[in-house]
Amino acid sequence: MRVLHTSDWHIGKRIGRHDRSEEYRDVLAEIAEIAEAEDVDLVLHSGDLFDRPLPPIEAMDLAFAGLVELTAGGRRPVVVIAGNHDSPGLFEALAPFLRGHGIHLVGEIRRPDEGGVLDLATEAGRAVVSCFPFLREGRAIDVWAPIAEHYTRYADRLRAISEAYATYAERLAGDDAVTFLVAHFLVGGAKVHGHGAPRGERELHMGEAYAATPEAIPPGPQYVAMGHIHAPQPVPGAQVPAEYAGSILELDFGEAGERKRVVLVDVEPGRPATIRSMPLERGRRLRRVRGTWDELAAMDLDEAYLDLTVVTSGPDPGLADRARERFPHLVKVRADHPRETSPTVSREGRDLVELYGEFVGRSGGEADPELLDAFRRLMEEVDATP
Repeated sequence: MRVLHTSDWHIGKRIGRHDRSEEYRDVLAEIAEIAEAEDVDLVLHSGDLFDRPLPPIEAMDLAFAGLVELTAGGRRPVVVIAGNHDSPGLFEALAPFLRGHGIHLVGEIRRPDEGGVLDLATEAGRAVVSCFPFLREGRAIDVWAPIAEHYTRYADRLRAISEAYATYAERLAGDDAVTFLVAHFLVGGAKVHGHGAPRGERELHMGEAYAATPEAIPPGPQYVAMGHIHAPQPVPGAQVPAEYAGSILELDFGEAGERKRVVLVDVEPGRPATIRSMPLERGRRLRRVRGTWDELAAMDLDEAYLDLTVVTSGPDPGLADRARERFPHLVKVRADHPRETSPTVSREGRDLVELYGEFVGRSGGEADPELLDAFRRLMEEVDATP
């Protein structure tokens, strides 16, 4: 059996003022083309289908059209679990309508014998798939317990759920089915921050405090399809083949230059899975670039989303407008120039108008007299209000 593992689509995510719908259409088409060319029997999506719990209609149309395309007319099952960006309730409400198309949405964490483990027929045989959507901390801890116990209990709960799925799935599979675990959580030691910058994963759910130990990846499944981490990588410490497939586009500048992929898994009953990465080529690249204005203007940067640092001799009030006009896919721009340090000046007894004027002067500009006058009148009105 050949399986395609993908994850963390984050459909609906923008970058700055730029809509990325066309890029998503392109890369989803690329994934469908890989599935066809590689004669894939099953698709596993390990969460964060959308970028926010209540996605706009356009994002839903795009995502579900992509999933339907992956089913190849309903002959190829597609399993999708809810990640921390997804709404479990939305998944559960839509699941009955999509099941007939070969798409299995799993939003809630269920007992193995009550929908937590799926027994699916594929063209290559049976696939037993354990589905472990994102576990929110509020469901894993007792709020009245000591704080020190919260983190341990969260990791313990992840391990206990995974082990229960593995035990049930192994019994259900028998000798003629292959077994998978699809899950969305952080295993301690996984690389989260790339290039020293914040990434698309929500920091609230990324801290080591709420990380699972490698024991949360049980030895039973033949392949573990993980989501939550956008950097493609093996799951650290796993006893069985287990991968974070990663996101399908560079979602923010923390992912700039990161090679995106899907994972192809070949497996048969009773044998370890073999895995390989298939790179994704479509989608606009993200670049961080630093230089003088003349250096940057001479570069070929028109096709990338840009985070620019412009080296200047002093403040440049028109820089942002000039950069937006020159670079069609600009996201961020900042001036980098020498800044004089000044001794700390006491603010005691001085009004806000005076302090504002002084601040503008220290920044290399000149405060607009009309603005200062309007500010002064406003302050006088506030002072006169009983």
